[in-house]
Amino acid sequence: MLDKTQIAKRIAREVKDGMYINLGIGIPTLVANYIPKNINVVLQSENGLLGIGPFPLEAEVDADLINAGKQTITMMPGSSLFSSAESFGMIRSGKVDLTILGAMEVSEEGDIANWKVPGKMVKGMGGAMDLVASAKNIIVAMQHCSKEGASKLLTCCTLPITGLRCVKRIVSDLAVLDIIPGRGFQLLERAPGVTVEQIKNATEGKLFIQGEIPEMVL
Repeated sequence: MLDKTQIAKRIAREVKDGMYINLGIGIPTLVANYIPKNINVVLQSENGLLGIGPFPLEAEVDADLINAGKQTITMMPGSSLFSSAESFGMIRSGKVDLTILGAMEVSEEGDIANWKVPGKMVKGMGGAMDLVASAKNIIVAMQHCSKEGASKLLTCCTLPITGLRCVKRIVSDLAVLDIIPGRGFQLLERAPGVTVEQIKNATEGKLFIQGEIPEMVL
């Protein structure tokens, strides 16, 4: 199975030159460290920053410079700072090409639940509901199963929904999958050492497989 860093590395391969990208809290924030140097993208944070760089070295830490997950970050040359209202204006007007989010559950129709677990303390929805309603493309970074071993790729989400039929691709610790409306999860790649049978057993929703499934390249 992939660790969080490896999930982020695999997602970084989905990034295309010229994209404006929003990175959600958790695993998605790690993607900034693995974007190829020959790719020019602009990372956006809903708390008011355009041009996020990699995480800082200890000597570079500025406690006033944070992302939406309250992690300290760096700024790229040409970056800009602005109000949260302006940031959400960018999101709601469809200026973000790609959103990378974490998820607690994803359904076979592309619904996502990632902001609330009843009875538990969570950080809140942040910009998730605006992002899933407005982004042109959504990739989810997640663990395939819960700590108890229950699948998080479901027929229907059981937790409060963040967005309906919005997820396009999932990169989990076991696999890369696309969501095909009406057909469910299409298996594209498997993590090194993981078998197709393991992925079948870990996926509650409909899983559709065509031909030989290659191992991920990280």
